[in-house]
Parts: sequence; structure tokens; C-alpha cells
Amino acid sequence: MTHMVQDDGVHTPPSQMNQVHQRSEAQEPINGSDSVQPLDITIERLPITHPDAALLVEQVQQEYLALYGLRDETPIDPSHFDDPHGDFLVGYVEGRPVATGAWRWRTDVVVDGCTLTAEVKRMYVVPRMRGAGLGRAMLAHMEESARATGAEAMVLETGIRQPEAIELYESSGYRPIAGFGFHKDVPLSRSMARSLLPPD
Repeated sequence: MTHMVQDDGVHTPPSQMNQVHQRSEAQEPINGSDSVQPLDITIERLPITHPDAALLVEQVQQEYLALYGLRDETPIDPSHFDDPHGDFLVGYVEGRPVATGAWRWRTDVVVDGCTLTAEVKRMYVVPRMRGAGLGRAMLAHMEESARATGAEAMVLETGIRQPEAIELYESSGYRPIAGFGFHKDVPLSRSMARSLLPPD
């Protein structure tokens, strides 16, 4: 699917394929006043090589560099996010790319006896849009997408210098697990998981 980006950075998709419109639970002030309005986010499934995806991935890499002194060198192949074994998602507000999130199959991590796990990658919201519920909306969308392909649990890695991210995951039902993957032996890394199975 071809997408266009105007000179002012506004994304203009030529069709509505692979789009999901959501309204975040949080609200944002209007022009600095006390009035608030819900934020509408459009979540699109895109290849990780798409310009909007690449832009946000580079921004999150720069944030890792500022927080930890290095980029995330976790090996990632674009095919990891090909249907039905993964998803790469970009969130838009008023036509502008402001959030990203992805997942890929991970069958080597066992969560409560489940090996059909999906690993969260590249969760990011641009700084000016944080606190408006966009990260929570993206995470929920990823969980539903992974569950639809048969995943029984979600797993992720984050870092202790990202307390807002840890708070989001904990409030969404994620709990600490043993380290896994590329950063499993890094002291600043934290691994978390949650079940996608319905409660008994």
C-alpha cells in the first residue's frame, strides 16, 4: 500500500486499508485552557521500512542514546513483523505520526506454561503527546492483534530509566519475569509479561 507524506509532514493515506480509529481514554487541554477533548488516534499497519515508521524508530533510538548512552542493537529483521507472525503499527493524530508499536512471535519465552508468546518492540510516543493515553491505546491494539493470531501471552523488555513506561505496563497487567533476549544480562533491563488468555 502506497502512502504519501506532504511537505509539512502531514501523512495522507490514499485509502482506509489497515486503519483502525480509536479514541484514547485520556484527554488533553484545548489551547492551554481547562477545557479538554478526547484524542482520536488512527492506527495503521505499516512495514517497518515505511518513512513514518523509520522516522519514529530513529526518534526512539535517539531517546535510548540519551537515557542509556547507546542505541538498541537488538537484531531485528523487517520480516519479523510480517503477517501473521507480527505487526508494525504507527499511530496518527490529525494526520501526523506520533506513536509506534510492534510485536513479533517469540516461542522461546515461556509464560505460565505458554510458549505462544508475542514480544513487544518499539513502543514509543513523541514527547509532546505523552500523557494523553496514546501509549495505552497502542498497547491495547497490539495485544488484540497478537491475540487474534493465536498468541497466549505478551512479553517485553524495558529499562529502569523509563519509569513512565514501567508504570504503563504495570497498570496494564504486566508483571516482572526472568530476563530474556538480547538484554537479559543487562542490569538496567527489566523483562515483563502478561497473559492474553481469558481469566478462568
